[in-house]
Amino acid sequence: MPPLHTLELGESGSRVVFLHGLFGQGRNWNTLGKQLAGDHRVSLVDLPHHGRSPHPDAFDYLEVTASVAELLSADDGSDDPATVVGHSMGGKVAMLLAITRPELVAKLVVADMSPVVYEKARDFKTYVDALNGLDLGSITRRDEADAALQPAVPDPTIRGFLLQNLRREGDGWRWAMNLPVLGRDLDRIGDWPADDLKGFDPYDGPVLWLAGERSSYVTDDYAPAMKGWFPRYRKVTVKGAGHWIHSEKPETFLAALEQFLAS
Repeated sequence: MPPLHTLELGESGSRVVFLHGLFGQGRNWNTLGKQLAGDHRVSLVDLPHHGRSPHPDAFDYLEVTASVAELLSADDGSDDPATVVGHSMGGKVAMLLAITRPELVAKLVVADMSPVVYEKARDFKTYVDALNGLDLGSITRRDEADAALQPAVPDPTIRGFLLQNLRREGDGWRWAMNLPVLGRDLDRIGDWPADDLKGFDPYDGPVLWLAGERSSYVTDDYAPAMKGWFPRYRKVTVKGAGHWIHSEKPETFLAALEQFLAS
C-alpha cells in the first residue's frame, strides 16, 4: 500500500500520532495538534480509505494497522516510539498497533472505543445511505448538500463532520472517503479481529482509556476485555460527552492528554 498522508506539526519533543474514526480525516485533530505542537512532534494521519490516503478494495484492520506501523517505522530508523491516540475506529487501529507492534508505541490513548465486536457499526448505515442518496451532480454549493442531508442526519454537528469529506473536483463534487467500500464493510469495521491476535501478548505500556459519559462504546461489561489486552490501563470518564469526546469536550480531552503525556 502506498504511504499514508499525514500532516506534521511541531519540530521537537516526543512524538504524538493521532488516528481518526470512521468517515474522519487527520485534520479533525488539527486544533488539538496545534495546541500540542509547541512541546511535541505531532502527526495527524489520514487512515486508509479516508482523506488523501490510499483507498483499497476492502477494509481490513490488520492491513490498516500495518500501514500505520510502516509510517511510524519508516521515518528515520531510530528507536523513537510514539504516543498513539485513536478515536473510535482509529482507537481499534491504535490498540491493534500496540498489540502487534509494541516497540512502536510508548503510550496509548484510546478514546471511546473498546477491544470488542460492535453490532452498532450498522448504525452508520443511515449515514452511508444518506450520503449515497445525495445527487452530487445537482449540488452547486456546500449549503445545498447540508440542507439535503438534514432529514436523514438532523444533528448539525454530525452533518458538518460528514460534509468535511465533500471536496470540489473541477466544476463538481466528490467524496474524500472510500464510501462504497466503507459502506459495504461496516460489519468488518465493527469487528475485533481476535483470531488474528492469537499468539500476541497483551500490551504492557501505559494506557489512557477515555470514555464519554453519554456513550455506550465503553461500558463496565467491556472492562475485562480491556484489562486482558491492556493490563496497565486507566479509565477516565468525560462528563457530558458522547462518542465524539475530543470535539464535544476539547478542553477536557486536551487536559487529560497533556497530563498523560507528562506522566
